[in-house]
This record gives sequence, C-alpha cells and structure tokens, in this order.
Amino acid sequence: MRKTALALAAGAVLLTGAAAGAKPKLTGEEQLAKILDGRQPGNPVDCISLTDSRDQRVIDKTAIVYGNGGTIYVNRPSNPRDLDRDDIMVTDIRGSQLCRMDIVRTHDRAGFFYNGFVGLQQFVPYRRVARAN
Repeated sequence: MRKTALALAAGAVLLTGAAAGAKPKLTGEEQLAKILDGRQPGNPVDCISLTDSRDQRVIDKTAIVYGNGGTIYVNRPSNPRDLDRDDIMVTDIRGSQLCRMDIVRTHDRAGFFYNGFVGLQQFVPYRRVARAN
C-alpha cells in the first residue's frame, strides 16, 4: 500500500513538473502577431490571384494567411470561430481569383464531414519591412 502511495505521489510530481515546463499555447491573435512580425500592412484588396492563395495557413478562430515570401495576405473572415487548423478547407472558386464574399466550407479531417463555413472578407497584404543595417 505504501509503495502504491509513493508511486502515485511521484507520478503527480512528474506531471506537475511537466505542466510547469510546458510552453503556454499561443492564442490565435498571438500566433498571427508572430507571423506578421517584421511586416507592414498595405491597403486591403477585394481579390487575390490563385497563385497568391496557393499556400495557406489557418490561425485557429482568427484568420487565414495566404502566400509566403515577401508578401502575405491576411483574411479575417466572418464566422472565425469555425476556423480550425486541423480542418480541411474547401473553397468554391469562380474564376481566376479568390475574392471577398467567397465561401470556405470546413470539413473534419478524420471523417471529412461538414462542420462549418467562413465568408471571406478583404485581404490585407503584409510586406516585409527592410531592416536598417
């Protein structure tokens, strides 16, 4: 009985230590701020080309970031609570651009069942700021 109590106590100490050493999970806004660090916003645009929308990152419950490199585009859609980086996004594109008012449906990655949607808003371009030497 005493060995069991000691084992349980040791396990509790290990779990507490692991939790204390774990990094706190960043909020969606904090994740986005980290991505945008060193970038300056430009004027919002209604559409972006499909080549600019090829690379996309979902920031949970916050935004969708399109593109990479010198310029990225941030879209803060309606219904951001439906954004989950573990979901698959299905976008119905009409033409050669991704535009404001397009609808993105979200599907569960495991069973591919529909679980929400977001309506795209304007895209804000963020460009890298030249650093002074």
